[in-house]
Amino acid sequence: MEKKIRGGALIARALKEKGIEKVFTLSGGFCNPAIEGFMECQIEVTNCPHEQIAGHLADGHTRITRKPSVCLVGPEGFANAVPSMMEAWGERTPIIYITGSSSLKRQGSGGFKEIDDVSIAAPLTKYSASITDGNRIREFVDKAYRIATNGYPGAVHLSLPVDLMFSSFLEDAGLEERPFSHKIKPIVKAWPDPNSISEILELACNSKKPVLIGGHGVWWSHSEKKLENAGNILNIPIFNIPYHQKLLGEEANAYMGLADVHQYPPSEFALYNSDLVLMVGARLDNQMNFGNPPLFPKSTKLVCINGSHEEIEFNRAADINLLCDPGVFLDTLSNLKKNNKWNLDNNWFEENKIKKNEWVNKSLEDLKVETEETKKNGGKIHPLQLALDVQDVMDEKDWLVIDGGNTHFWSEIAINLAGAKGKKLGGILHPGTFSMLGVGVSFALSAKNNNPNSNVVLISGDGAFLSGGMSIETAFFENKPIVVVIDNNGGLASIGQQQERLFESGKRVATDFRDIPFHKIFEGFGGHGELVTKREELGPALKRAIASGKTACVNVKAKPVLSPIVSAVASRREKASIE
Repeated sequence: MEKKIRGGALIARALKEKGIEKVFTLSGGFCNPAIEGFMECQIEVTNCPHEQIAGHLADGHTRITRKPSVCLVGPEGFANAVPSMMEAWGERTPIIYITGSSSLKRQGSGGFKEIDDVSIAAPLTKYSASITDGNRIREFVDKAYRIATNGYPGAVHLSLPVDLMFSSFLEDAGLEERPFSHKIKPIVKAWPDPNSISEILELACNSKKPVLIGGHGVWWSHSEKKLENAGNILNIPIFNIPYHQKLLGEEANAYMGLADVHQYPPSEFALYNSDLVLMVGARLDNQMNFGNPPLFPKSTKLVCINGSHEEIEFNRAADINLLCDPGVFLDTLSNLKKNNKWNLDNNWFEENKIKKNEWVNKSLEDLKVETEETKKNGGKIHPLQLALDVQDVMDEKDWLVIDGGNTHFWSEIAINLAGAKGKKLGGILHPGTFSMLGVGVSFALSAKNNNPNSNVVLISGDGAFLSGGMSIETAFFENKPIVVVIDNNGGLASIGQQQERLFESGKRVATDFRDIPFHKIFEGFGGHGELVTKREELGPALKRAIASGKTACVNVKAKPVLSPIVSAVASRREKASIE
């Protein structure tokens, strides 16, 4: 008699065939057969205190490794995981979400814990489907994996009804059709239309002030080194789209900073004066002002190169759209020099270097004045100074992780300033488009899991930590020490400050917190904790936290200051009218 296995074990085997190595979950009754299957397949399972945390851990792991992982949840747990799905959707992270869902047999009749998980997931994933036949589990997994990893990468969702999860099927179910390998296959790459790429290369060769902007597609296609080479070889300044894993270290010669005029003012000079912008692996969304002036002047030729048609659909304002793998395009662009077709001198490149250095020096000088004034008056530390001081105690193997919110934006500026002054780090990880509060601890743990010999330091706001900080138990449970620095300004300070500017009363509402002793919470878990109230205390406290070898918290009393980007957004809102 042929061996039979449960549907959950079958889906585990199908995922094993695809090379899946990590599963993040909150163990639940609906998912037990799959968990047993993962155990039998020797796929590592991490149990989390909340389904949202499981999703964020999968997101962080996948962003760092660029290998798909699985988030496994039950029906009501799926609802908890949706915020993580949104964050992953914004960053194109190819996570496979699997829901142990209500019975297929009585679907639509009010079954136990029945929700329409497929419809909920559909707008936040590339593919969302319910497995309707246990014999087709391999087919559904194969399709989901291909969609997640090919073209425009992104999360996918499979719903496995509980009656299929627990029912028995032949272990070779789905293999009786036309035989083919279910193992990982090379990602299909888009190849450019010869006429279109010739037109773009001609524009590039005739350009006097070109700019390269790298986006998500560069990262997911493993092409960040090719981006750097193109900038170095051709003397083209490189900018990075905001809010993504760093494509290039700040110390990279061609890297100028973020394509964000609020967080990185020199980009305004570059884009305003450019005659050609080559945006590779990104899309013209709100971060890029939808391709419109003043970010992109009307006189500038705007060319978007994307590895999938899904991204091209967002690039309505581009003068030219090219469907092409980012790495292929960047190699072709770099070859212009080798083929003696590139004559651009380094004047434009050096102009951008000068603007970058001017901004760095002025920003640091302004901060020095502010910090000295604060010290004189006994005030709290500025969040920008906090983020710079954190980097001061880190070495080039260490990972810096940033949580969402106002802290995220100040830390992003600090990374550019410190990098321009020669600071090197092992890695940087921060939220994506949504700058979601509470992702920080999960991302920091992901960084530690993948870099066990490196120190990992997280900068989180008090509001951000309250949103997702209890995931710190996973760090304690797995004995993966990380250091959490709390930018503690006593509440949702940036929201409160916006309210003070917007409300006729000039008051803030529902934004303040109690004086929460975050450092004591860590001590209660068995970790290291310290309170910092003055800047001169911060460096020594951080060094002690790292040296403790424990999961640690440095709770810093910080000044509430609106970041430039939040201030700009708030200003636009204040000027809006319903009249």
